[in-house]
Amino acid sequence: MNPFRVVLVEPQIPQNTGNIVRLCACTGSELYLVGKLGFRLTDKYLKRAGLDYWSEAGVKEYNTLQELQAKFPDNNFYYLTTKVQKRYSDIEYKEGDFLVFGSETKGLDENLIFNNKDKCLTIPMKEDQRSLNLSNSVSIVLYEAIRQTDFL
Repeated sequence: MNPFRVVLVEPQIPQNTGNIVRLCACTGSELYLVGKLGFRLTDKYLKRAGLDYWSEAGVKEYNTLQELQAKFPDNNFYYLTTKVQKRYSDIEYKEGDFLVFGSETKGLDENLIFNNKDKCLTIPMKEDQRSLNLSNSVSIVLYEAIRQTDFL
């Protein structure tokens, strides 16, 4: 079993996804791409950013987040958003957890956030800033989870 699973819901920027592919490969994490992508998986920028790490990242595609959740009903799903106060470092991660990130342009759906407040997390930043880069955000949260599990 891979220690952690990263979920990108409707990512829009191929370079971000490519960087996350590489991150997942280097950490032994799986990557799940959900919904309509803002690029084709054959995009040259995506492939360039992900280099030759694609086969090692275990990239999987799902049409909906609900479909993915139904396949893993016993796993924790944590939703990253700028719309809550609970910090990503305030919880105890365990092997098999899913770290769910929204698109660069929209973030996660507000209904999803509202219905899962206890599982929503944020990365603290200055109040007058919108958000961090998606691939940076994934790196921050994924490495905290890995640190907590003693770098499985």
